Amino acid sequence: MNPTEKISQAVKDGKLMPSAADNLTVWLQAGLPDWAQQSMAELIERGEWAELNDRFYRYLEFGTGGMRGRTMGKVTARAETGTLSASGSPEHAAVGSNLLNEFTLLRAVIGLHRYMAKYLVQQQSAAKPKIVIAHDVRHFSRHFCELAASTWVKLGGEAVIFDGPRSTPQLSFSVRHLQAHTGVVITASHNPPHDNGFKAYFTDGAQVIPPHDKGIIAEVDAVSLSTVQEYLTKDISRVVTLGPKADDDYLAVAAQAALDPSVFKKTPLKVVFTSIHGVGGVSSVPLLLHAGVHLTQVREQVAFDGRFPTVKSPNPENPEALALAVALAEQGGHDIVMATDPDADRMGVAVRNKAGKMELLTGNQVGALLADYRIAKYKELGWIPAGGSRSAAIIKTFVTTPLQDAIGRGHGVKVINCLTGFKWIAGKMRVYEEQLTKAMGPGFDYDATPFRQRADLLQQHSTFYLFGTEESYGYLPNDMLRDKDGNSACLMFAEVSAWVKSRGLTVPEYLDEIYLKYGFFLEGVINIYYEGASGAAKIKRILHTYRSAPPTTFGETTVTKFQDFGREKFHDADGELIPAQDLYLVTLANGYSFAARGSGTEPKMKFYLFAQEPVKSAADLPAAKAKARSTLDALKALIDADARQRAEG
Repeated sequence: MNPTEKISQAVKDGKLMPSAADNLTVWLQAGLPDWAQQSMAELIERGEWAELNDRFYRYLEFGTGGMRGRTMGKVTARAETGTLSASGSPEHAAVGSNLLNEFTLLRAVIGLHRYMAKYLVQQQSAAKPKIVIAHDVRHFSRHFCELAASTWVKLGGEAVIFDGPRSTPQLSFSVRHLQAHTGVVITASHNPPHDNGFKAYFTDGAQVIPPHDKGIIAEVDAVSLSTVQEYLTKDISRVVTLGPKADDDYLAVAAQAALDPSVFKKTPLKVVFTSIHGVGGVSSVPLLLHAGVHLTQVREQVAFDGRFPTVKSPNPENPEALALAVALAEQGGHDIVMATDPDADRMGVAVRNKAGKMELLTGNQVGALLADYRIAKYKELGWIPAGGSRSAAIIKTFVTTPLQDAIGRGHGVKVINCLTGFKWIAGKMRVYEEQLTKAMGPGFDYDATPFRQRADLLQQHSTFYLFGTEESYGYLPNDMLRDKDGNSACLMFAEVSAWVKSRGLTVPEYLDEIYLKYGFFLEGVINIYYEGASGAAKIKRILHTYRSAPPTTFGETTVTKFQDFGREKFHDADGELIPAQDLYLVTLANGYSFAARGSGTEPKMKFYLFAQEPVKSAADLPAAKAKARSTLDALKALIDADARQRAEG
């Protein structure tokens, strides 16, 4: 049988999904390069139908922030693997409509360019669409970056790239600083080595949000496979490559994350840092060294390496990813450990506790520490009133600890809760920027106004952004860029740690001080992974049954409130309507709660659990902690079991 006949027979035998067969047939007939044709033919010949289902059952979705997926199949073809590079990359990204490869990437680039060109016409601008593109250290990242830039120029736009891997926050800054119309970073953040991604940014340096996200998605979906053919050959002769000044400009802004730089001179701080083979060393290291931190790097993890060979996962949320750094800190008597993920937008930490041992903190705990310290420091410096202000705000996501809501209330500042993802935090910042710009009138330059002066003006005419955070280890100190910044986060956390050390305390002791003010808060996360076509269906079943048949009890504990963000209308603290999303908030009779949502970046279902226990005195704290942990563990098991049952239908 020829390939077409084998595909038809596989559908009849129930081995190949009809949608996969349709897409595979289109790709076979599209006149793709020889290696791609050979790869598909080999997988068909070998009868790798499960692999072909995963590769072709759909087109890789260009979501509201871009797309992310495998660049290497679970099962590979010889023509894809070819000759491995020195860094272990296959010769070609795997072929498939549901994978990130040259073909799906080019559809995204062409669609984004078409949208931006139309947007500029609507804005009555004669400018060519200008894009800044950055990339991390992953397999094919440089190739995808250059291919995207080459295509953008061929389409009639202006493209700017860096001379090597750079962080996501630097891309966000550069879009604003270079007055580009859009930006892209090639990264899959902390995903496994076989993944890569394409994140799109708008004129404000933030990830795309409504209404532009849907417009871009529509343009990307309209790009046919045949359209990409003429752009497969790279030509970067007309692409601008940035020099050292681009790094200096970003570092100058990132350094302003420190509210009281003098603390580093007063209190020596010993830090172990690791970039986990990613780009963190490009910016985090010079920031910390310039601040005066005594810095030791994890030698085995300094070099760029998309295989991430020393860890199971390059995710600073995972204790194993920090194991080498923690061991180094234990040996050297360092105060803290800090780690950034491959594109340096997230940061994880470990701190030395009162017993002298290194202790890992969660993203929720780090965010609470930074929020409390920074609000208090802004008051001390006279940037905001001592009693707080409704014209100053911290911004967090609904799935981030309610401890931060309590901290905000305690300090008398506004707390904005938004949907999951830093793009929504950045969206609020854009609202505040636009309010001030409108109030100041023509000729006002927001970015050119000194930060201190801008803080005063925002409090007079809009809202001053104090700090933003999300539970997944993302933090942003100010509004000079518009995505979470692991580099600045390192500097912020070093400042807090030095201040705590100057008081003769450890960081966990400072955290206990916060608990004594607001009560003990503890969080947990459940990640249920379901890969491929069958996995996507299971995640969809969980989400749909939560809506159609919401949970009513978990063990002995009843559900007292069920909030469906996809069906009900909710407003934030500014009265702004929150966009609909498949997010559920569930409140229980014991005061605990949890949120449920499908991950936007990985094939998994996520549950975020929140425990809260009152604390009257320091003597009550150990018992409150123990009760919260045991209750949360029991609840976690019940939610997990219920979700897995829903997944199977």
